[in-house]
Amino acid sequence: MAFCELKYFSPSLQRHLAADIIVPEGKKGPYPVLYLLHGLSDDHTIWQRRTSIERYVSGYPLIVVMPDTGRGWYTDAIEGQAYETSITGDLINFVDTTFRTKARANGRCLAGLSMGGYGAVKLALKRPDLFQAAASHSGALGIGTATFKPEDAKDENERRWLTEMSRIFGANPADTDNDILFLAKKADIQQRPALYIDCGTDDFFLHSNQWFHEQLQLLDYSHEYIERPGAHNWEYWDLHIQESLRFVLPHVGIKIDT
Repeated sequence: MAFCELKYFSPSLQRHLAADIIVPEGKKGPYPVLYLLHGLSDDHTIWQRRTSIERYVSGYPLIVVMPDTGRGWYTDAIEGQAYETSITGDLINFVDTTFRTKARANGRCLAGLSMGGYGAVKLALKRPDLFQAAASHSGALGIGTATFKPEDAKDENERRWLTEMSRIFGANPADTDNDILFLAKKADIQQRPALYIDCGTDDFFLHSNQWFHEQLQLLDYSHEYIERPGAHNWEYWDLHIQESLRFVLPHVGIKIDT
């Protein structure tokens, strides 16, 4: 596999961004693409620095794109920047015109951790015309049903958090396109993207993952849900990204070694 760092201009954000990209060598393509999303405190380099993702995808006819999305929650903010459109419009268009990609929904999938787990599920549910499957590790899956009112904060740290979130999501994003349960409910049953969700049993997001799993069951939405020993850390994610690859890649036409 070859590795490159992409610097590109995002019209939606009106600034330059970066993405790390893993590409196959010695084959002509076209290749399906995995968009691999980072968490709240991270950037486009984190999957390469903290996991063996390049080794895990070695030999597969797959492009892996790891974009920098700041603290944007893969969302077009109420007050702020349009990180969702930057990915679903600017980045995908750039990747598809720069590399030999399988430029349709059955050639794209998503995976991510924490904030990126939420982003992967949300983007797949909202844009089944773009993505065939998504995997979430330790996802912040309840963020779209929370309430963000800075005036109710108990201290300064909580006030800053609630202010930041309210500017992105609004005071109450439930039943909007930033609420993944709302998106799952209205998803066309013929276009439902394949979903994989896992979470560690010692993870602080476990309850929100259990809640979303239960809601998908009530909707009769077929998906894979797994709880495993582990916490909200890279030891867990480096191990289990291998499992989510085995789930998402067949959905974009890649045969997985057994």
